[in-house]
Amino acid sequence: MKQRCPAWVYKWIFTATLLHASLTSVLTVPTAYSEMYVGGQIGTTFFGDNNKLTRVDLTDLGGPPGSTLTPPGSMSGRDLASSPVLGGKIGYYFPQVPWLGLELEGYYTTPHIEQQSTRFSFIPGSILNGVGQIPGGDTTSGLSGDLFRVITVAPFNLMLRYHKTRFQPYVGIGPGIFMARVKTIVSGFEGTQSSTRVGLNVKLGGEYFFTRHISGFGEVKYNYTTFNFDANDAGAFGFTAIYNPVIFSFGVNYHF
Repeated sequence: MKQRCPAWVYKWIFTATLLHASLTSVLTVPTAYSEMYVGGQIGTTFFGDNNKLTRVDLTDLGGPPGSTLTPPGSMSGRDLASSPVLGGKIGYYFPQVPWLGLELEGYYTTPHIEQQSTRFSFIPGSILNGVGQIPGGDTTSGLSGDLFRVITVAPFNLMLRYHKTRFQPYVGIGPGIFMARVKTIVSGFEGTQSSTRVGLNVKLGGEYFFTRHISGFGEVKYNYTTFNFDANDAGAFGFTAIYNPVIFSFGVNYHF
C-alpha cells in the first residue's frame, strides 16, 4: 500500500522552490548586461568629528599680500557646515575583465565656513616680511563666516566590483582634482581666494540593477587634499589647510 507524503512536505518543497526562484531573480544578472554607463548623483557632506578644515597654517597675514610669515603660524580648525552634493559620472567595465573598470565623476558642494572663535598661534622669533621679528604666543579672535565652494573632478577612478549578481558591491580609488574658492562678504573685506589641488578620491558602494539598462546605487566617498589660499588685496590672510570630507550619495545609472 502506497503512503502519501504529509501535506507539510509539499508545502516545504513549494516554499523552497519559490524562495530559490525569488533569489535567482533578484541576484542573477544576465551576462549580456551592458558595460558602459552614465549617471547622476545627489548626496550630502559629513565631516565626522573634525567637521572643519584641519591643520591650518598661516602663510601670509595679508593687507597687503606679501606679509609672509616664516615659519608659518597656525590657527585652530575652521568649522564647516554640512552641504548638499550634486554631480554625475560616466564609466566603463571591460568585457574581458568584467570586474574591472574605469570611471570619471564630478560633483559640486558648498560646505561654507562658519562664524567662530579662532585661536591663532605664533612661534617666538617668527619673521614677518617687511616688519621683522614678532612676539610669539597665542591669541583668540572671532572670525566671520565665509562662503566656501568646492568642485571635485575625479578623472579616472579605478573600479573593482562583484559582477555576477543584480546587486553589485564595488570599490573605487583614484586621483581627484579639487577646485576651491573662499568668498568673504564682510563689508570692507569683500574678496575671493582660490586654490586648485590634486588629492585622493576613494569610494565604497553598491549598485542594484532594476532592468538591464537602469540601476540605482548608493556610496560613501572620502576625499583628501591640502588647499593653499593666497592672501588678497582686501586683507584676507593666506593659509593652507587639509580638506577631508566624507560624502554620502545615491543616484541612478543608465547602462548602454
